[in-house]
Amino acid sequence: MEVIIDANFGMALGPASGEVMLEFSDSAVKKLKAIQAEEGNTELMLRVSVYGGGCSGFQYTFSLDEEVQPADKTVEKDGVTLIIDQKSYQLLAGSEVDYREGLEGAMFVVNNPNATSTCGCGASFSI
Repeated sequence: MEVIIDANFGMALGPASGEVMLEFSDSAVKKLKAIQAEEGNTELMLRVSVYGGGCSGFQYTFSLDEEVQPADKTVEKDGVTLIIDQKSYQLLAGSEVDYREGLEGAMFVVNNPNATSTCGCGASFSI
């Protein structure tokens, strides 16, 4: 399932304006389900946030959470949930949260089309 992001300063985007979506990849869903199984807790959700810092200005952080706060946005797919806080929501419009395994290790990543530059590891970005 996808969620419409109101990245246009509170003006809802829809089909007429090009729908800006936030995607939750199949590999990220699969990994979150594996984490839930390992922990024995199907209530765990993946929270993605953006904070100032890192080598490029902003950095992504991921954590596990059991509670959705009133201002949070959520993306649900195949029985698992991605949580985005309200401030990060605007910076993630059009992005995809993915899970990758490679030479750098295994990690959740954000493919953010709004980023004008990123650091070498992809953990931080600038807009």
